[in-house]
Amino acid sequence: MRMRNKPWAIPFLESFGETVVKEPQLVASTWKNRLNCEILHVEIGSGKGDYWNNMAHMYPTHGWVAIEKDRNVAATCLRKNEDDILPTMALVNLDAKDIGLWFADGEIDVLHLNFSDPWPKKGHSKRRLSHADFLKEYKRMLSEEGEIQLKTDNSGLFEFSCVQMSNNGFICKDLSVDYRRVDHPEDAITEYEQRFLDLNQPIYRATWRMKDE
Repeated sequence: MRMRNKPWAIPFLESFGETVVKEPQLVASTWKNRLNCEILHVEIGSGKGDYWNNMAHMYPTHGWVAIEKDRNVAATCLRKNEDDILPTMALVNLDAKDIGLWFADGEIDVLHLNFSDPWPKKGHSKRRLSHADFLKEYKRMLSEEGEIQLKTDNSGLFEFSCVQMSNNGFICKDLSVDYRRVDHPEDAITEYEQRFLDLNQPIYRATWRMKDE
């Protein structure tokens, strides 16, 4: 469901100075200098920012870039977390279809795809963030030891993603069809994820890295 338009969203986003990166293509190759980090995480589709904020505080020496195309959601994310934003955090309020312009070769260490839109209709498969077209861009932007971490409540998207990864030069490091069956203190639980846990629905998760050439 699309969030209702918030008249205050644009001026609120503009009030956040360097945290909101308006022209990410100008930052390509310099993200780690900008965020003063050696390990760079990028989350596509950050929603209200629970994961972005919580993980940044769990790993304060890492850099965390959140990408959220909906300005109303992005503004809500910042309002919700404005008292906790660290210098290692940045937000891009643009459509991730252009992500290939924003990061240099080998610049990203961990790419997070958390509860992405499954786009269930067959004709919409190219919009899925784990589609081969996106994977080609990810491969270029990932560091030599870089990885993709995916979590979803949607079994269809998870199966699709596993096939796409396997067919496009990625190897699976770990995979779980009931990730929260055991405790994972290293990985933040968002408000959105907690809804599924409260309903006893499984969380699917996998991590992939690029195959050695």
